[in-house]
Amino acid sequence: MANAIRVRFCPSPTGNPHVGLVRTALFNWAFARHNQGTFVFRIEDTDAARDSEESYQQLLDSMRWLGFTWDEGPEIGGPHAPYRQSQRMDVYRDVAERLLANGNAYPCYCTAEELDERREAARAAGRPSGYDGHCRDLTAERKQAYEAEGRSHIVRFRMPDEATTFTDLVRGEITVQAENVTDYGIVRANGAPLYTLVNPVDDALMEITHVLRGEDLLSSTPRQIALYKALIELGVAKEIPAFGHLPYVMGEGNKKLSKRDPQASLNLYRERGFLPEGLLNYLSLLGWSFSADQDVFSIEDMVEKFDIADVNANPARFDLKKAESINADHIRLLDVKAFAEACEPWLAAPHANWAPEDFDRAAWEAIAPYAQTRVTVLSDITANVDFLFLKEPVLDEASWAKAMKEGSDALLVTAREKLEAADWNDPESLKNAVLTAGEAHGLKLGKAQAPVRVAVTGRTIGLPLFESLQILGKDKTLARVDAALAKLAG
Repeated sequence: MANAIRVRFCPSPTGNPHVGLVRTALFNWAFARHNQGTFVFRIEDTDAARDSEESYQQLLDSMRWLGFTWDEGPEIGGPHAPYRQSQRMDVYRDVAERLLANGNAYPCYCTAEELDERREAARAAGRPSGYDGHCRDLTAERKQAYEAEGRSHIVRFRMPDEATTFTDLVRGEITVQAENVTDYGIVRANGAPLYTLVNPVDDALMEITHVLRGEDLLSSTPRQIALYKALIELGVAKEIPAFGHLPYVMGEGNKKLSKRDPQASLNLYRERGFLPEGLLNYLSLLGWSFSADQDVFSIEDMVEKFDIADVNANPARFDLKKAESINADHIRLLDVKAFAEACEPWLAAPHANWAPEDFDRAAWEAIAPYAQTRVTVLSDITANVDFLFLKEPVLDEASWAKAMKEGSDALLVTAREKLEAADWNDPESLKNAVLTAGEAHGLKLGKAQAPVRVAVTGRTIGLPLFESLQILGKDKTLARVDAALAKLAG
């Protein structure tokens, strides 16, 4: 039975992928992989005004970057191809015509103005303001009269007159009364099919068994269940899938995270250098947990343990700091070679501010183990190691003012003398040089090393100082101390 599970991820190619969308993809993918099921990737691109080929290609690229392999879908095909809705219009037209023919759907000639007027009257009278069924049972003569007036029509699905009850995989049993789910449009006046039709039709034809989607679509579920029953009558569907509605992802101010929120864009995390594993680990915690005492785990471990029944129905808050912390943990888990390779994009243009010929691979490989323990996202690496490859460090004036207190010039003179005599094959010798220089001026190591760090790296914080000095080399280090002394002398 486990092999029969089929889930789908069906985004629209509009703009940058949203982290909430990624969380939906993750839960579907993990559910399929956990159950040895089929993960179907489908593109909902029926909105020609908003969909774009650029966004479509970006979706495919994002899925690959995240590591989501799909069993059926774009570029690989499958038994239910095509997997782009824009290429399936004939299918939707045929189903709509069959629904009209058997009475499950009907033409609605109401104008927008008439609908607004009747809704307002219903609200004023304290009645539900959904569609009132005005065109539900039009006679042939009335239809002809509307046609003669030149009215266009949409196609509405005829909802049953009884309540709908279903068991949500996340929220348990839900009952919706008939008066709260009125007849709804499935085809526009121009003949274009609406999401309310194409989504269930594709799920039916692609034999989707479980629909895991956002909470915002919960209100449409009774409509889709009714449509499924009609599709079963037509022989289009075999069964009604199980539904599970995933909790909202909340942003600032207890508001649902929207595409317009800066922290919602997947591209932001790619550009900052999040690891796919780190980002997915964090997103998995938005509504699900691995265990009470473990937040960091591999995606393979998540797949092994994932159960949709363990998803929490309560809204989940997006916490950027926690996302960064978990990503940092995943960076630490890489072996040094993998870390060094992952950082490569941030060690070259347009991120790097040094000339390509000044990049020293040996120095990079030597500093990488120390950098790996300090960075939160891979893009942090550029500023952490630039002092190795620049002719002179990028001087942060605030750091200079903080470190170069009265007497710093004398300290640097002593430190230079001690460093010149130190053993540059041993970072501990360099540490002792600065330590003894500090003692000579009544300073502990922490205070003594601050002017040296700023002189050499330009900043008050960074990678382990004495290992950094060793890798930079004696000549460059002493030259930078000299330059700092000249600056202090004015």
